[in-house]
Amino acid sequence: MGESEFLAQAEATLNAIEAALDRLNDADMTDVECSRSGNVLEIEFIDNGSKIIVNSQAAMQELWVASRSGGYHYRQKDGQWLNTRDGSELFATLSEEVTKQGGSPVVVSPA
Repeated sequence: MGESEFLAQAEATLNAIEAALDRLNDADMTDVECSRSGNVLEIEFIDNGSKIIVNSQAAMQELWVASRSGGYHYRQKDGQWLNTRDGSELFATLSEEVTKQGGSPVVVSPA
């Protein structure tokens, strides 16, 4: 995959994550505030001040996630962002991490 294709896919994924969290916030399922600065999406949990950071790394063609539980790297494979260590899918991991940090069970999905 070329750099421009990666950047377009990463941008679309960051937009999808932000939109999903906005929907959850609007539905009062979690209390988060998202902010973007370039290729970095910062998700702040209002109740406890914790954060999850999602950013793209063009040189590695990866999306990186940092949360209280640790750091994760994802590469695109067969139309999904998969963890480079255990093969878990990005949105599934985000669902788990948002649930842990936000205190309410949620499912973060791209649609």
